[in-house]
Amino acid sequence: MNLELSDEQIFLREAARTALSRFPTVAAARGGLEGGERPNLWPTAREAGWSGLLVAEDQGGAGLGLFDAMLVMIEAGRVLAGVELLGHLPASALLSAARYDGADAVADGAVRAAVLPTRPPDDLRSGWTVEPRAGSRRVTAPTIDASHAVSGEVCWVPDAPGADVLVAVATGADGAPVAVAIAADADGVRVEGPLQRYDATRSLGHVTLDGARGTRLDALDVDDLAAAWFLGQALLAAESFGAVETALEQSVAYAKERFTFGRAIGSYQAVKHALVEVLRRRENAYSLLLYAGWSFEDRREEFPLAASAARASAGHALDYAARELISVHGGIGATWEHDAPLFFRRAQLSRRLLGGVGDATDRVAGELLEAAAA
Repeated sequence: MNLELSDEQIFLREAARTALSRFPTVAAARGGLEGGERPNLWPTAREAGWSGLLVAEDQGGAGLGLFDAMLVMIEAGRVLAGVELLGHLPASALLSAARYDGADAVADGAVRAAVLPTRPPDDLRSGWTVEPRAGSRRVTAPTIDASHAVSGEVCWVPDAPGADVLVAVATGADGAPVAVAIAADADGVRVEGPLQRYDATRSLGHVTLDGARGTRLDALDVDDLAAAWFLGQALLAAESFGAVETALEQSVAYAKERFTFGRAIGSYQAVKHALVEVLRRRENAYSLLLYAGWSFEDRREEFPLAASAARASAGHALDYAARELISVHGGIGATWEHDAPLFFRRAQLSRRLLGGVGDATDRVAGELLEAAAA
Protein backbone atom coordinates (compact mmCIF):
# COMPACT_ATOMS: atom_id res chain seq x y z
CA MET A 1 0.00 0.00 0.00
CA ASN A 2 1.38 3.41 -1.00
CA LEU A 3 0.65 5.89 1.79
CA GLU A 4 2.13 8.89 0.00
CA LEU A 5 -0.23 11.53 -1.33
CA SER A 6 -0.56 11.55 -5.10
CA ASP A 7 0.21 14.68 -7.09
CA GLU A 8 -3.53 15.23 -7.49
CA GLN A 9 -4.11 14.95 -3.77
CA ILE A 10 -1.30 17.37 -3.00
CA PHE A 11 -2.84 19.82 -5.46
CA LEU A 12 -6.28 19.36 -3.88
CA ARG A 13 -4.88 20.01 -0.42
CA GLU A 14 -2.94 23.09 -1.46
CA ALA A 15 -5.86 24.47 -3.45
CA ALA A 16 -8.12 24.06 -0.43
CA ARG A 17 -5.60 25.80 1.83
CA THR A 18 -5.27 28.68 -0.63
CA ALA A 19 -9.02 29.06 -1.07
CA LEU A 20 -9.68 29.16 2.67
CA SER A 21 -6.81 31.56 3.32
CA ARG A 22 -8.83 34.30 1.61
CA PHE A 23 -11.21 34.42 4.60
CA PRO A 24 -10.46 35.49 8.20
CA THR A 25 -12.09 32.35 9.53
CA VAL A 26 -10.42 32.32 12.96
CA ALA A 27 -11.36 35.94 13.52
CA ALA A 28 -14.88 35.07 12.43
CA ALA A 29 -14.97 32.30 15.05
CA ARG A 30 -14.40 34.95 17.71
CA GLY A 31 -16.75 37.42 16.07
CA GLY A 32 -19.52 34.85 15.92
CA LEU A 33 -19.39 34.44 19.68
CA GLU A 34 -19.86 38.19 19.99
CA GLY A 35 -22.90 38.30 17.73
CA GLY A 36 -21.17 38.62 14.36
CA GLU A 37 -22.18 36.71 11.25
CA ARG A 38 -20.41 33.61 9.98
CA PRO A 39 -18.69 34.08 6.61
CA ASN A 40 -20.54 32.38 3.77
CA LEU A 41 -18.05 29.83 2.48
CA TRP A 42 -20.49 27.81 0.37
CA PRO A 43 -19.81 29.78 -2.84
CA THR A 44 -16.13 28.97 -2.38
CA ALA A 45 -16.96 25.30 -1.85
CA ARG A 46 -18.99 25.30 -5.05
CA GLU A 47 -16.31 27.06 -7.06
CA ALA A 48 -13.67 24.61 -5.82
CA GLY A 49 -15.88 21.60 -6.57
CA TRP A 50 -15.98 20.36 -2.96
CA SER A 51 -19.75 19.92 -3.09
CA GLY A 52 -19.34 17.11 -5.63
CA LEU A 53 -16.31 15.32 -4.23
CA LEU A 54 -18.25 12.13 -3.44
CA VAL A 55 -20.69 12.27 -6.36
CA ALA A 56 -20.02 10.05 -9.37
CA GLU A 57 -18.59 11.68 -12.48
CA ASP A 58 -21.53 10.65 -14.65
CA GLN A 59 -23.76 12.60 -12.26
CA GLY A 60 -21.72 15.78 -12.47
CA GLY A 61 -19.42 15.14 -9.53
CA ALA A 62 -15.69 14.67 -9.14
CA GLY A 63 -16.00 10.96 -8.35
CA LEU A 64 -13.17 11.12 -5.81
CA GLY A 65 -12.61 8.98 -2.74
CA LEU A 66 -13.22 9.54 0.93
CA PHE A 67 -9.60 10.40 1.69
CA ASP A 68 -9.73 13.18 -0.90
CA ALA A 69 -12.74 14.62 0.91
CA MET A 70 -10.90 14.24 4.20
CA LEU A 71 -8.00 16.32 2.85
CA VAL A 72 -10.41 19.21 2.31
CA MET A 73 -11.88 18.72 5.79
CA ILE A 74 -8.37 18.77 7.28
CA GLU A 75 -7.72 22.16 5.71
CA ALA A 76 -11.06 23.46 6.96
CA GLY A 77 -10.21 22.25 10.45
CA ARG A 78 -6.83 23.94 10.41
CA VAL A 79 -8.44 27.39 10.20
CA LEU A 80 -11.74 26.67 11.99
CA ALA A 81 -13.62 27.23 8.75
CA GLY A 82 -17.36 26.62 8.94
CA VAL A 83 -17.88 25.05 5.51
CA GLU A 84 -21.17 23.14 5.29
CA LEU A 85 -19.54 19.89 4.22
CA LEU A 86 -20.07 17.72 7.29
CA GLY A 87 -23.77 17.52 6.47
CA HIS A 88 -23.52 17.79 2.69
CA LEU A 89 -20.87 15.20 1.81
CA PRO A 90 -22.49 12.13 3.42
CA ALA A 91 -25.85 13.20 1.99
CA SER A 92 -24.36 13.66 -1.48
CA ALA A 93 -22.76 10.21 -1.31
CA LEU A 94 -26.12 8.63 -0.51
CA LEU A 95 -27.91 10.55 -3.26
CA SER A 96 -25.25 9.60 -5.77
CA ALA A 97 -25.35 5.92 -4.82
CA ALA A 98 -29.16 5.98 -5.14
CA ARG A 99 -28.99 7.61 -8.60
CA TYR A 100 -31.13 10.47 -7.31
CA ASP A 101 -32.55 12.61 -10.12
CA GLY A 102 -31.17 15.83 -8.66
CA ALA A 103 -27.69 14.50 -7.92
CA ASP A 104 -26.12 16.76 -10.53
CA ALA A 105 -27.48 19.87 -8.80
CA VAL A 106 -26.21 18.51 -5.48
CA ALA A 107 -22.77 17.92 -7.01
CA ASP A 108 -22.72 21.45 -8.39
CA GLY A 109 -23.72 22.84 -5.01
CA ALA A 110 -26.74 24.64 -6.44
CA VAL A 111 -28.68 22.36 -4.10
CA ARG A 112 -27.12 21.96 -0.67
CA ALA A 113 -27.96 18.73 1.09
CA ALA A 114 -27.71 17.66 4.71
CA VAL A 115 -27.96 14.16 6.10
CA LEU A 116 -29.90 13.61 9.30
CA PRO A 117 -27.31 11.54 11.20
CA THR A 118 -28.80 8.19 12.17
CA ARG A 119 -26.74 5.73 14.13
CA PRO A 120 -26.91 2.09 12.93
CA PRO A 121 -27.35 -0.76 15.42
CA ASP A 122 -24.41 -2.35 17.21
CA ASP A 123 -23.81 -4.78 20.07
CA LEU A 124 -25.24 -2.28 22.57
CA ARG A 125 -28.30 -0.94 20.70
CA SER A 126 -30.47 -2.99 18.38
CA GLY A 127 -32.29 -0.13 16.65
CA TRP A 128 -31.48 2.92 14.56
CA THR A 129 -31.18 5.99 16.79
CA VAL A 130 -30.68 9.76 16.57
CA GLU A 131 -29.50 12.55 18.85
CA PRO A 132 -31.92 13.69 21.57
CA ARG A 133 -32.77 17.34 22.11
CA ALA A 134 -31.41 17.10 25.66
CA GLY A 135 -29.62 14.47 27.71
CA SER A 136 -27.42 11.58 26.66
CA ARG A 137 -30.00 8.84 26.03
CA ARG A 138 -30.41 8.39 22.29
CA VAL A 139 -33.92 8.27 20.83
CA THR A 140 -35.43 6.18 18.06
CA ALA A 141 -35.00 7.25 14.46
CA PRO A 142 -37.88 8.81 12.49
CA THR A 143 -40.50 6.38 11.25
CA ILE A 144 -42.10 5.94 7.84
CA ASP A 145 -45.66 4.71 7.45
CA ALA A 146 -47.43 2.81 4.69
CA SER A 147 -48.15 6.03 2.80
CA HIS A 148 -44.44 6.89 2.84
CA ALA A 149 -44.88 9.80 5.27
CA VAL A 150 -41.92 10.37 7.61
CA SER A 151 -42.35 11.56 11.18
CA GLY A 152 -39.86 12.13 13.98
CA GLU A 153 -37.29 14.54 15.33
CA VAL A 154 -33.54 14.63 14.75
CA CYS A 155 -31.59 17.14 16.84
CA TRP A 156 -28.18 18.79 16.57
CA VAL A 157 -27.97 18.14 12.84
CA PRO A 158 -24.83 19.68 11.29
CA ASP A 159 -25.54 22.12 8.47
CA ALA A 160 -29.32 21.57 8.48
CA PRO A 161 -30.19 25.31 8.60
CA GLY A 162 -30.24 26.62 5.05
CA ALA A 163 -30.04 23.19 3.41
CA ASP A 164 -32.27 22.56 0.40
CA VAL A 165 -32.60 18.78 0.71
CA LEU A 166 -32.61 16.68 3.86
CA VAL A 167 -31.68 13.00 3.61
CA ALA A 168 -33.38 11.08 6.42
CA VAL A 169 -33.09 7.45 7.44
CA ALA A 170 -36.45 6.25 8.73
CA THR A 171 -37.61 2.87 9.95
CA GLY A 172 -40.80 1.10 8.95
CA ALA A 173 -43.13 -1.04 11.04
CA ASP A 174 -40.74 -3.99 10.66
CA GLY A 175 -37.78 -1.92 11.87
CA ALA A 176 -36.06 -1.97 8.48
CA PRO A 177 -34.43 1.34 7.52
CA VAL A 178 -35.10 3.29 4.34
CA ALA A 179 -33.58 6.56 3.12
CA VAL A 180 -35.80 9.41 2.00
CA ALA A 181 -34.74 12.67 0.31
CA ILE A 182 -37.06 15.41 1.55
CA ALA A 183 -37.15 19.01 0.37
CA ALA A 184 -36.43 21.31 3.29
CA ASP A 185 -39.44 23.46 2.39
CA ALA A 186 -41.85 20.51 2.06
CA ASP A 187 -45.00 20.32 4.11
CA GLY A 188 -44.39 18.81 7.52
CA VAL A 189 -40.73 19.89 7.71
CA ARG A 190 -39.50 22.32 10.34
CA VAL A 191 -35.85 23.27 10.88
CA GLU A 192 -34.89 25.18 14.01
CA GLY A 193 -31.63 27.05 13.80
CA PRO A 194 -28.95 27.93 13.34
CA LEU A 195 -28.20 26.96 16.92
CA GLN A 196 -24.93 27.98 18.54
CA ARG A 197 -23.19 25.82 21.14
CA TYR A 198 -19.57 26.37 22.20
CA ASP A 199 -18.29 26.95 18.66
CA ALA A 200 -19.75 29.75 16.55
CA THR A 201 -18.34 28.31 13.32
CA ARG A 202 -20.67 25.30 13.42
CA SER A 203 -24.21 25.53 12.06
CA LEU A 204 -26.55 23.13 13.88
CA GLY A 205 -30.29 22.63 13.70
CA HIS A 206 -33.17 20.62 15.12
CA VAL A 207 -35.23 18.96 12.36
CA THR A 208 -38.84 17.97 12.99
CA LEU A 209 -40.68 15.84 10.44
CA ASP A 210 -44.46 15.58 10.75
CA GLY A 211 -45.83 13.43 7.97
CA ALA A 212 -43.22 14.81 5.55
CA ARG A 213 -42.98 13.20 2.13
CA GLY A 214 -40.09 12.95 -0.25
CA THR A 215 -38.31 10.61 -2.63
CA ARG A 216 -37.58 7.13 -1.31
CA LEU A 217 -34.05 6.02 -2.14
CA ASP A 218 -34.89 2.37 -2.55
CA ALA A 219 -31.68 1.56 -4.43
CA LEU A 220 -29.77 1.81 -1.15
CA ASP A 221 -29.31 -1.20 1.11
CA VAL A 222 -28.69 -1.30 4.84
CA ASP A 223 -24.91 -1.16 4.43
CA ASP A 224 -25.22 1.98 2.31
CA LEU A 225 -27.32 3.66 4.99
CA ALA A 226 -24.89 2.65 7.73
CA ALA A 227 -21.98 3.98 5.66
CA ALA A 228 -23.47 7.49 5.81
CA TRP A 229 -23.06 7.49 9.60
CA PHE A 230 -19.46 6.36 9.36
CA LEU A 231 -18.72 8.87 6.61
CA GLY A 232 -19.72 11.56 9.08
CA GLN A 233 -17.42 10.03 11.69
CA ALA A 234 -14.47 10.00 9.29
CA LEU A 235 -15.05 13.55 8.04
CA LEU A 236 -15.38 14.92 11.57
CA ALA A 237 -12.18 13.08 12.49
CA ALA A 238 -10.37 14.72 9.58
CA GLU A 239 -11.61 18.16 10.55
CA SER A 240 -10.47 17.57 14.14
CA PHE A 241 -7.09 16.42 12.88
CA GLY A 242 -6.63 19.68 10.99
CA ALA A 243 -7.26 21.66 14.17
CA VAL A 244 -4.70 19.48 15.98
CA GLU A 245 -2.09 20.39 13.38
CA THR A 246 -2.63 24.11 13.90
CA ALA A 247 -2.63 23.77 17.69
CA LEU A 248 0.66 21.86 17.56
CA GLU A 249 2.29 24.32 15.16
CA GLN A 250 1.31 27.32 17.28
CA SER A 251 2.41 25.63 20.49
CA VAL A 252 5.82 24.67 19.13
CA ALA A 253 6.39 28.13 17.65
CA TYR A 254 5.57 29.84 20.95
CA ALA A 255 7.70 27.37 22.93
CA LYS A 256 10.68 28.41 20.82
CA GLU A 257 10.23 32.16 21.14
CA ARG A 258 9.03 32.54 24.74
CA PHE A 259 11.90 32.81 27.21
CA THR A 260 11.89 32.50 31.00
CA PHE A 261 15.00 32.66 33.19
CA GLY A 262 17.09 33.03 30.06
CA ARG A 263 15.84 29.85 28.41
CA ALA A 264 13.21 29.10 25.79
CA ILE A 265 10.28 27.39 27.53
CA GLY A 266 10.50 24.64 24.93
CA SER A 267 13.75 23.53 26.55
CA TYR A 268 11.95 22.58 29.75
CA GLN A 269 11.14 18.91 30.08
CA ALA A 270 7.48 19.39 31.03
CA VAL A 271 6.80 21.44 27.91
CA LYS A 272 8.75 19.11 25.64
CA HIS A 273 6.95 16.03 26.91
CA ALA A 274 3.53 17.64 26.51
CA LEU A 275 4.19 18.66 22.92
CA VAL A 276 5.64 15.26 22.04
CA GLU A 277 2.41 13.75 23.37
CA VAL A 278 0.42 16.02 21.05
CA LEU A 279 2.63 14.87 18.17
CA ARG A 280 2.12 11.21 19.12
CA ARG A 281 -1.64 11.60 19.17
CA ARG A 282 -1.51 13.47 15.87
CA GLU A 283 0.43 10.65 14.21
CA ASN A 284 -1.93 8.01 15.58
CA ALA A 285 -4.92 9.93 14.25
CA TYR A 286 -3.37 10.37 10.82
CA SER A 287 -2.66 6.64 10.53
CA LEU A 288 -6.30 5.90 11.30
CA LEU A 289 -7.49 8.50 8.78
CA LEU A 290 -5.46 6.67 6.15
CA TYR A 291 -7.03 3.40 7.27
CA ALA A 292 -10.52 4.87 7.04
CA GLY A 293 -9.92 6.26 3.56
CA TRP A 294 -8.48 2.98 2.32
CA SER A 295 -11.16 0.77 3.85
CA PHE A 296 -13.98 2.86 2.38
CA GLU A 297 -12.63 2.20 -1.09
CA ASP A 298 -11.16 -1.29 -0.82
CA ARG A 299 -12.38 -3.07 2.32
CA ARG A 300 -15.86 -1.78 3.05
CA GLU A 301 -16.54 -4.37 5.76
CA GLU A 302 -13.76 -2.77 7.85
CA PHE A 303 -14.97 0.79 7.34
CA PRO A 304 -17.15 0.99 10.50
CA LEU A 305 -14.17 0.03 12.64
CA ALA A 306 -11.74 2.31 10.78
CA ALA A 307 -13.99 5.36 10.81
CA SER A 308 -14.91 4.93 14.47
CA ALA A 309 -11.27 4.46 15.46
CA ALA A 310 -10.27 7.58 13.52
CA ARG A 311 -13.06 9.56 15.19
CA ALA A 312 -12.07 8.42 18.66
CA SER A 313 -8.36 9.04 18.12
CA ALA A 314 -8.72 12.44 16.46
CA GLY A 315 -11.29 13.58 19.00
CA HIS A 316 -9.04 12.76 21.94
CA ALA A 317 -6.07 14.30 20.12
CA LEU A 318 -7.86 17.60 19.59
CA ASP A 319 -9.08 17.76 23.18
CA TYR A 320 -5.51 17.24 24.42
CA ALA A 321 -3.90 19.56 21.85
CA ALA A 322 -6.34 22.39 22.56
CA ARG A 323 -5.64 22.18 26.29
CA GLU A 324 -1.88 22.18 25.68
CA LEU A 325 -2.22 25.15 23.34
CA ILE A 326 -3.67 27.10 26.25
CA SER A 327 -1.15 25.70 28.74
CA VAL A 328 1.96 26.45 26.67
CA HIS A 329 0.86 30.06 26.16
CA GLY A 330 0.40 30.51 29.88
CA GLY A 331 -1.80 33.33 31.11
CA ILE A 332 -2.36 34.89 27.69
CA GLY A 333 -3.54 31.52 26.33
CA ALA A 334 -6.55 31.53 28.61
CA THR A 335 -7.66 35.06 27.72
CA TRP A 336 -10.05 36.29 25.06
CA GLU A 337 -7.12 38.07 23.38
CA HIS A 338 -5.71 34.76 22.13
CA ASP A 339 -7.05 32.24 19.61
CA ALA A 340 -6.39 29.22 21.86
CA PRO A 341 -9.85 29.27 23.50
CA LEU A 342 -11.43 29.10 20.05
CA PHE A 343 -9.67 25.80 19.37
CA PHE A 344 -10.74 24.58 22.79
CA ARG A 345 -14.35 25.42 21.96
CA ARG A 346 -14.10 23.59 18.65
CA ALA A 347 -12.70 20.56 20.49
CA GLN A 348 -15.50 20.51 23.06
CA LEU A 349 -18.28 20.69 20.48
CA SER A 350 -16.67 18.29 18.00
CA ARG A 351 -16.18 15.61 20.65
CA ARG A 352 -19.94 15.67 21.37
CA LEU A 353 -21.36 15.64 17.84
CA LEU A 354 -22.57 12.56 15.95
CA GLY A 355 -22.81 10.33 18.97
CA GLY A 356 -19.66 11.65 20.58
CA VAL A 357 -16.15 10.33 20.97
CA GLY A 358 -17.29 7.92 23.67
CA ASP A 359 -19.80 6.32 21.35
CA ALA A 360 -17.13 5.89 18.67
CA THR A 361 -14.88 4.23 21.24
CA ASP A 362 -17.68 1.84 22.20
CA ARG A 363 -18.14 0.99 18.53
CA VAL A 364 -14.44 0.16 18.21
CA ALA A 365 -14.60 -2.10 21.25
CA GLY A 366 -17.69 -3.85 19.92
CA GLU A 367 -16.16 -4.41 16.48
CA LEU A 368 -12.93 -5.80 17.95
CA LEU A 369 -14.71 -8.08 20.42
CA GLU A 370 -16.94 -9.41 17.65
CA ALA A 371 -13.89 -10.09 15.48
CA ALA A 372 -12.14 -11.84 18.36
CA ALA A 373 -15.16 -14.01 19.05
CA ALA A 374 -15.38 -14.99 15.40
